[in-house]
Amino acid sequence: MAGVIPHSLFTDFDIDLFKAGKHYRLYEKFGSHLITIEGKEGVYFAVWAPSAKAVSVIGDFNFWVEGTHQLNVRWDSSGIWEGFIPGAKKGDTYKYKIQSNHGNAKTEKADPYARRSEHPPKTASIIWEESYKWKDSKWMKKRKKNNALDAPYSVYEVHLGSWRKKQVKGHKDRFMTYEEMTDELVSYVKEMNFTHVELMPIMEYPYDPSWGYQVTGYFAPTSRFGLPEEFKLLVDKLHQNDIGIILDWVPSHFPEDAHGLGFFDGSALYEHPDRKRGYHPDWKSLIFNYGRNEVKSFLISNAIYWLDQYHADGLRVDAVASMLFLDYSRDDGQWEPNMFGGRENLEAIAFLREMNEAVYSSFPDVQTIAEESTAFPMVSRPTSLGGLGFGMKWMMGWMHDTLEYFGKEPVYRRFHQNDLTFSMTYAFTENFMLPLSHDEVVYGKRSILGRMPGDEWQRFANLRLLYSYMFTHPGGNLLFQGSEFGQSGEWNFETGLDWHLLQYEPHVGIKALVKDLNILYKTEPALYENQFVSNGFEWIDHNDAQNSVYTYIRKGKNEKDDLIIACNMTPVPQEHYKLGIARKGKLKEIFNSDAKEYFGSANYANKIKTTKADPWHFRDHSIEIDIPPLGMVIFKYSESVKRKSNGTAKAKNNVKTKI
Repeated sequence: MAGVIPHSLFTDFDIDLFKAGKHYRLYEKFGSHLITIEGKEGVYFAVWAPSAKAVSVIGDFNFWVEGTHQLNVRWDSSGIWEGFIPGAKKGDTYKYKIQSNHGNAKTEKADPYARRSEHPPKTASIIWEESYKWKDSKWMKKRKKNNALDAPYSVYEVHLGSWRKKQVKGHKDRFMTYEEMTDELVSYVKEMNFTHVELMPIMEYPYDPSWGYQVTGYFAPTSRFGLPEEFKLLVDKLHQNDIGIILDWVPSHFPEDAHGLGFFDGSALYEHPDRKRGYHPDWKSLIFNYGRNEVKSFLISNAIYWLDQYHADGLRVDAVASMLFLDYSRDDGQWEPNMFGGRENLEAIAFLREMNEAVYSSFPDVQTIAEESTAFPMVSRPTSLGGLGFGMKWMMGWMHDTLEYFGKEPVYRRFHQNDLTFSMTYAFTENFMLPLSHDEVVYGKRSILGRMPGDEWQRFANLRLLYSYMFTHPGGNLLFQGSEFGQSGEWNFETGLDWHLLQYEPHVGIKALVKDLNILYKTEPALYENQFVSNGFEWIDHNDAQNSVYTYIRKGKNEKDDLIIACNMTPVPQEHYKLGIARKGKLKEIFNSDAKEYFGSANYANKIKTTKADPWHFRDHSIEIDIPPLGMVIFKYSESVKRKSNGTAKAKNNVKTKI
């Protein structure tokens, strides 16, 4: 125990909260903290290891010799070991050497609360406390409005390791750093007019092919791209440019790596001890014990940490479905029902509700978003009403139905009209976000462009139509990196995106389209004000299967903001298509996916249309419009039109016309 001075950052109240599962800021207590005691500078360490017989800190400061700096176990049966090591300093690497009461087994573990980790494949924790002066006060003051459910929510999903690589002469392409991202990524997202960036997990992870979803350092931004304060700079720069940031968060499972949380003190500490509930057969990973109070405090503190310390604007919670059901991806005999005989994981459900309550209690101006693929009810409804308390939920059913529909040759689409209309039967049961995420462009699924049928022109027209339909469907939107310019190949996490494609006009057209759709979404209240409530949408006609035409209205809070939308899902143009209109007036085309700037034909633009007292579609008035092949047109009453019509993003003149 040489060099260890008994001291504690924990009060009795902290211990009571920790044992009760109600301490939501454990990162202020556990881990390594630079402090001064009796004039001596050093580091206070605290770790939870209730099944340990002895715990030592090994590191640079003691030449990694076990027993040189042993920690003291608290007297209060909390299972917390703590101590002060004078002379230890910022930047030193360390681990905990834990001798278990269970058969004297020894484990060598990274600090679960470390704020910085070594660059993989190295696995030690690093003593680190950064001082960062935030400059995003303007964003933070108004982000409640920017993150509200009646505000536009257009998300650009990014994998930092593959968004863009840096070329180094004579060497293999390397990762971009957080600091480099503050220039290139921020300026690109701003140019494209997305409202938010979602980062695939940036918490420290050992294995690149896991894409970050196998976390070992829950409180440490991965060192692959730089220092923690450099990641804060990236967040800060996004906020200074009016861009929100969502972090993927993985409370569903964790890997069995020797330095990680598994078998931490020689016992099943963080994971459920029953392998039927504590092991995930698909991902070969461990599942948290949601019924253990100390584990709940760990996870909820982690969620709060990224919102508090890194100013994140939301958390997208991964694999929620796997948490909700005891039989998820398990055959008969591989799971056991809950106390009521059902398949629901009651402890996980209680945890998710408590997590959301804690997050919204401390940060009412953020959003939690569930990746949940089942029909579990009320995922995005308040816990006070019996819901799980999430702000939004990914609309996985819409994604599957839509991609399947658009993958069909247009001649067959008239037999599948319901594939697209079905989503509106449940669109307002949750606060849905429409995701075309990384999962849809890997493992042989092809890129989004690669799924589109037809010749080159038709493939790009289909993609323009898909995105236009997506942005005018109720709900928020999410596009994975590369999809916004028509990445032709599947995503490969080991390489950068195919940015060279932007020398070709069709890809420039897709990029211009997405840019303008984001402008349209942000400037037309009808597309966001009522995006999660049923009075924001009305079909004009969803039964024209013969022509594969869909017509509908998006409604804002004011009637003057209504948008009339028509989609033609075939390459046969619909000229003089009769459309029922509820009230008389003049309508102006404000968007046409077939515009020249988008690599369209530009042959079916509509002049201002004046309604006629000719009832159609059960409405008192009508107009006749042209709908381009594989195209969408949007109209608005001309007295309400203030924004410029489509074509705000001009294609470059020096692009090639063929691929």
